[in-house]
Amino acid sequence: MQNNDTEADIELQNLVINILKDMHPDTNEELISLIQSERNLSRKKILQCIFYLESQGKISFKTNKPLPIISMQNFVFSTAARWYWMIILIAITAIVFVFVAPENAYPLVYLRYLFGGLLVFFLPGYSLIKLLFPSKEIDNIERTALSIGLSLALVPIIGIALNYTPWGITFIPITLSLFAVTSIFATIAIVREFQTNPTSK
Repeated sequence: MQNNDTEADIELQNLVINILKDMHPDTNEELISLIQSERNLSRKKILQCIFYLESQGKISFKTNKPLPIISMQNFVFSTAARWYWMIILIAITAIVFVFVAPENAYPLVYLRYLFGGLLVFFLPGYSLIKLLFPSKEIDNIERTALSIGLSLALVPIIGIALNYTPWGITFIPITLSLFAVTSIFATIAIVREFQTNPTSK
């Protein structure tokens, strides 16, 4: 659309402006649907008109609607907290397989090695990374690499700490300590993630 707009163009522009003023659609798609419900116009024609009006500063899709406020309870059970429940579930599964599956019970022993390996080499570091970086500041590859590296650093520290306890560095205390550390880090991380969420209250 240029400055030599036809009468039909001006009529369409006025329709767009009136719909925005009266019905307050938030997106181009919503606006297009409303226009097409009143006029038998192509999507391309409507988009050309919308972009023209936007370029002229006559319309804007900025909205002042507040974001919905969510509570901690709703956040924990939302899809945003899926990672938290996966961590807890894998850690519990690891505990079950490590303590229940005997060393000579094939093929269960392979699941024991798999989940036990995750508990030792991945979960503690991943939980700590989520705690340190609650928002998506690093990509998945970096997060995975850092998780493995931090887990390898945390396990010896936990072992040294257990050496000064009455239980010592034995199988059960190490396994339970790794589970506890993972769960604590993950729980603090989900709280921090909630606090950095703009819709939290």
